[in-house]
Amino acid sequence: MVALLVFYLALSLQRAWILMTAETWVSKIMGAALVLIPVLGIWALIRELLFGVRIEQLGRQLAAEGGLPEDNLPRHPSGRIVREAADAQFPRWQAEVEAQPEQWRAWYRLALAYSASGDTRRARGAMRQAVRLSVSHPGSGPQSARAAS
Repeated sequence: MVALLVFYLALSLQRAWILMTAETWVSKIMGAALVLIPVLGIWALIRELLFGVRIEQLGRQLAAEGGLPEDNLPRHPSGRIVREAADAQFPRWQAEVEAQPEQWRAWYRLALAYSASGDTRRARGAMRQAVRLSVSHPGSGPQSARAAS
């Protein structure tokens, strides 16, 4: 997917250059506008990659601390988690966040619960909150774990 996006961005920039070097002012404006699309694509790609890296760092730290929930939920033959079982465990993780709203570890576990329940939009939101809290509370994020070792 990344390779396809890079190909698209390169092609867009090439077409933008062709339009900007044309003699008519309409072409120049269209070319300049076309530059904006790849720039936004690059920004979105970098943002998503950094988000993934931060999540991975937090997950590794939580795993090293023994704080990840056990993956013992029943699964369908396809490998997908049985939603009813995930929904049954959800209140536990929601209560943990309500009790400790400033704790990134609780938000990370809540994100995993949302994901297991099939709610990816809320899972991403909870994961963003976990990343925000890990950055805003020095000494609780992945950087402090590396500094301590």
